[in-house]
Amino acid sequence: MITIGTIQPLNPVALELGPITVYWYGLLIGLGAFLGYVLATREATKRGLPKELFADLLLYALPLAVIGARLYYVIFRWEQFADNPARAFAIWEGGLAIHGALIASVLTALIFAKKRGYSFWKIADIAAPSILLGQAVGRWGNFMNQEVYGGEVSRSFLENMMLPEFIINQMYINGAYHHPTFLYESIWNLIGVAILLYLRRVNMRRGEMFITYAIWYSVGRFFIEGIRTDYLLIGDFLRTAQVVSILTVVGGIILIIYRRKKGMADARYLDEEPVKGNNKPGNKKGGSKSGGKKKKKK
Repeated sequence: MITIGTIQPLNPVALELGPITVYWYGLLIGLGAFLGYVLATREATKRGLPKELFADLLLYALPLAVIGARLYYVIFRWEQFADNPARAFAIWEGGLAIHGALIASVLTALIFAKKRGYSFWKIADIAAPSILLGQAVGRWGNFMNQEVYGGEVSRSFLENMMLPEFIINQMYINGAYHHPTFLYESIWNLIGVAILLYLRRVNMRRGEMFITYAIWYSVGRFFIEGIRTDYLLIGDFLRTAQVVSILTVVGGIILIIYRRKKGMADARYLDEEPVKGNNKPGNKKGGSKSGGKKKKKK
């Protein structure tokens, strides 16, 4: 029998090293980014790209993603910062939006790919499952902070979902139990990772792996956003994430059709990338292929 008064939230602090405090939120966000990086790097080498490509990209993308996430949040919650704009820089107080991070990351990847001379769509396709994996893991940082939750539910509702005790107790916030929307999104994202990894074998048209990621995430986010209690608004009633999700789904479908009609999606995901030096596309370990017969020595 659970006594409500005995339920205590999990400690959001992972460890303290003198004046340095390390929070679970940051550790889990970092873990998600690291797992995504490992997954993307392994696939990049298989697809003929340099092993260090994603490490170089992350050096720019990660800090800019944080800036984008904060800027997006501040824009749609400006009333919180109007009296003291300097608080917009206090990201340690919370207030990051995933859509802002994604927009900043995509723009960074576009410039990065152009500067390095690689196809943006090829890089984006490889990164798609990794991004979704990072989002799935990162949501557990929200869990540790008791944020990104939904409306009130009963304890029996959560117990009937067969959730472990530590999740049920952590969803007891401000005197009531709540929907674990962080968990809904994490599971949705993990299913998406599995689907995208399968689609790699299907040899989709280049660019459509990333677009599929954007559509998949947006569909789940649209419905989950309707349950959440913390949301950004456009005007008085339009939830920003739902509007962005609808635009992303519609825009993604239109983009797929447009790229196919214009012949911009003729390349396939598994197409070989030209390699510098003596290695040629399709060759293994720098060997050469020849359709003719070898000449006999005389």
